[in-house]
Amino acid sequence: MPDTFHLINLKNIIQEEFQRNIQDLLTRQTGQKIMDRLEREINNTRDNTTVVLDFAGVGVIDYSCADEVIAKLVSRLQSNEYGERYLVLKNLTGQQRENIQVALERKNLATLEDDGGNWRVVGLINNYLQKTLEIVMEKKAMSSSELSQILNLELNNVSTRLINLHKIKLVKRVSEVNAQRGKSHFIYQSLLS
Repeated sequence: MPDTFHLINLKNIIQEEFQRNIQDLLTRQTGQKIMDRLEREINNTRDNTTVVLDFAGVGVIDYSCADEVIAKLVSRLQSNEYGERYLVLKNLTGQQRENIQVALERKNLATLEDDGGNWRVVGLINNYLQKTLEIVMEKKAMSSSELSQILNLELNNVSTRLINLHKIKLVKRVSEVNAQRGKSHFIYQSLLS
């Protein structure tokens, strides 16, 4: 099954939900209304979908709204409330990124940002997961055995790293059958490919 991307234009959602031309995401109450709408949108996507939340045209997002929308969304994605769905943020300004970063760090959460072909983690992950993620993002897709050879580490060690990246929804995991051995194994994929 091909990977699916679902683009959500946050500016359009703000205008539809508040029925006026506002650009800023301020207050927890505003965040609750936006979060309700985003949940409906996400629940209408198929499993294995990467939801791309586009901030183009959005003004300020304060900490309380970032916490109510992004941190809550990432937390629910990680707890599998939405099934196998993933999140990528796009077109963040420096101020937006900073407030989202703080909201995610305070809850020990992370998500990816697509920054015009480059990517970065917004939030908090430890160094060994960051290094593993960098390799997966560069290679686009890989198995545990491939990563084991690259890092020169034991297979169970790299498998745990990849499983942890999948649990926190920073990589996709798909089952694949090895044609030579006839056994299935997991392939871990970049959210941006």
